[in-house]
Amino acid sequence: MYSLLCRNANVGILSSSTRSVDHLLNHQHSGHCNGTGSPSKLGKVIEKSIFARRALLFVAMLGMCMLIGDGILTPAISVLSAMDGLKGPIPSISKSVVEVLSAVVLIVLFLMQKFGTSRVSFLFSPIMAIWTLTTPIIGVYSIVQYYPSVFKAVSPHYIYQFFLQNQKEGWLLLGGTVLCITGSEAMFADLGHFNRISIQIAFMFMIYPSLVLTYAGQTAYLIKNLNDYGDGFYKFVPNSVYWPMFIVATLAAIVASQSLISATFSVIKQSVVFGYFPRVKVVHTSSSKEGQVYSPEVNLILMGLCVAVVLGFGDGKDIGNAFGVVVILVMLITTLLLTLVMIIIWKTPLLLVGLYFIVFFVLEGLYVSAVFTKIPEGGWLPFAISMILTFIMFGWYYGRQKKVEYEMKHKITIECLGALLAQPEIQRVPGLCFFYTNIQNGLTPVLGHYIKNMRSLHEVTIFTTLRFLLVAKVALHDRIVVKRLGLRGVYGCVIRYGYADSLNLEGDNFVAQVTDALRAHIQTTSDGLSSLSLSVDPEISELEKAKGVGVVHVRGKTRFHIGKNASLFDKTFLGFYEVLHSNCRPALPALGIPLQQRIEVGMLYEA
Repeated sequence: MYSLLCRNANVGILSSSTRSVDHLLNHQHSGHCNGTGSPSKLGKVIEKSIFARRALLFVAMLGMCMLIGDGILTPAISVLSAMDGLKGPIPSISKSVVEVLSAVVLIVLFLMQKFGTSRVSFLFSPIMAIWTLTTPIIGVYSIVQYYPSVFKAVSPHYIYQFFLQNQKEGWLLLGGTVLCITGSEAMFADLGHFNRISIQIAFMFMIYPSLVLTYAGQTAYLIKNLNDYGDGFYKFVPNSVYWPMFIVATLAAIVASQSLISATFSVIKQSVVFGYFPRVKVVHTSSSKEGQVYSPEVNLILMGLCVAVVLGFGDGKDIGNAFGVVVILVMLITTLLLTLVMIIIWKTPLLLVGLYFIVFFVLEGLYVSAVFTKIPEGGWLPFAISMILTFIMFGWYYGRQKKVEYEMKHKITIECLGALLAQPEIQRVPGLCFFYTNIQNGLTPVLGHYIKNMRSLHEVTIFTTLRFLLVAKVALHDRIVVKRLGLRGVYGCVIRYGYADSLNLEGDNFVAQVTDALRAHIQTTSDGLSSLSLSVDPEISELEKAKGVGVVHVRGKTRFHIGKNASLFDKTFLGFYEVLHSNCRPALPALGIPLQQRIEVGMLYEA
């Protein structure tokens, strides 16, 4: 939603003039929103205030980091709660044994991630089908056995009576009921695996009735067995089906954990694409579903943190308190951002916006106020994780945007390049050079740095830009787009690829594909132009000759030079960005280019 706001209104940290023009390439996705025309009054207020823009970015990042925290706590509490069922039939089992068994289950779950959801999901559907069918059956049995009139609890009268009698205590108990609605905040991740209609049908006709009957059954049991409130689920399961239900509950906890792990992979992948998160390896485990992704580095970190939470906290109550803080804050931040989208982008009538905002904000605000009282009892954990992640994200994003700002300000235009090459001391040396740049409407400042210091440029130079598109595969005839740039031996090339395309090409094959596309472009654009047709053969011959002499791939490796005059803010965040940049993956994906053909040109950007 933050990206949607930035694409359609100038609410980012930097001016819209520094934005990439990637949308010209991503024409397939030009209809992202319904908003047109000038921004709303609220949009103009945010545009004018740098504080408001930074606050908006911070809120969006905090929401994402809370969701990552959700991905850490959900597996921990789900598996630990399921394994606690061993204490019923085996009272002698110690707490530490339950924790170790939970940690082992979690390690196995995270090790399975590399196979991809699409390969292991054949196990998930039967497990969830058994879970959503067996628990309501036990619930109905419990209702009939203990308290058949339990459904009168659906009446709002009892909600009013509850708060009237309990007052402050009733408000504090709201923090415990948050766990009853967890999972819905991660449903968006399923859109990477299923369509919207299938999720709606499954929820309304299977999941929701199953939950109501299960909770009603537990309530009916607890009304007659008040002392068993500490373990309401396993206590209300009849002894004859205890062990089968323990197995099903453990497997269901694993599947529930998988949904948040997948959500974490998905949101980090989107953040990397938009430049909000340090680059990590993202593997698409499906050739047809964009949302089915896996990141080895993220998976390893999540596994370590989940195991640490289980072994460090151990007490499911403390993890539950932390979990409640994460879940409700994600929902509240979602409500705030969606309200802004409705006003600024969709131009929704203010009456409808007000109805939506008041209902959801008041409801979620009550829950937030209640779970905040749990911060000393474990709720501090997600805040600590989220603040660390938010600092990482903001540092990375700020550094990336400062680089974009510098590059756009000091970009090399074709006219400027022509003036440089016209200088007598600049030589055109034999060979073919692929010069990589990520600026779409100009050339990287590294080029000027290179020419001024090396005093040369190859006879044939192809300025190459790699562009990631949000499609599975880019057709072969659309993958490589080339054009003349108006100077002898100077060309532009954009290589477009989707999330299921492999760019691990052999170096020679990659060169051949680009030069073949360039040769076809030269011939096509020269047909019918008599004044140019005479120069076609020499131009192609020059290209082939340069290719035969040798190929070199040049890319820039830039760093910030943080001077004494830089502000304390810049010194802090740009210095932190340099640490992150030195330890993350390179921007260019692997192209199978031989090492002896690679050249990196270093350049310092003045902060």
